[in-house]
Amino acid sequence: MKERTIYITEPDFVKLEDLLDGMKRTRFRDRDDLTSLEEELDKCKVVAQREVPPDVVTINSRVRFRDMDTDQEMIVTLVFPSNANFSEGRISVTSQIGTALLGYAVGDIIEWEVRAGTKTIRIEEIIYQPEAAGDYHL
Repeated sequence: MKERTIYITEPDFVKLEDLLDGMKRTRFRDRDDLTSLEEELDKCKVVAQREVPPDVVTINSRVRFRDMDTDQEMIVTLVFPSNANFSEGRISVTSQIGTALLGYAVGDIIEWEVRAGTKTIRIEEIIYQPEAAGDYHL
C-alpha cells in the first residue's frame, strides 16, 4: 500500500490529542489501538475545517466501506469513544477500524494487522461529512 496524505481537521486533532493525553494518565498507555492512533496523528496533515477535502473521513463522518476479504459492505459513523455504540453503527476512533478510517479518502484501500492476520478495506463512499455539509459545530 502506498503512503498517502492523511487529513485531520484542526478541531479533531486537538480533541484527539486531549483524548490520548487523558487516556495516558489513566494507564491506558500500553493499548495497541492508542499507539496506532498516535502514529496516525504523527503523520497526518492538519487542516482547517473548511480546507478538508469532501471525500475524506473525519470525526462524525458516515462512511460506507467494503471488507476486501469477505466483500461485505458496512456503513458506520466515526465518533469519539464516549459516543460509540456498535449496534447503532457508531464506531470509536480509538478502535482498530476507526483509526484505520480516520483521514483517508474515498477509493483508498487500507490495510492493518489484526490478531488473525491482515485486514483490508476500501472506502466506497462518504455518505455524510460534517465539514462538507457546513456543520462545523460538531
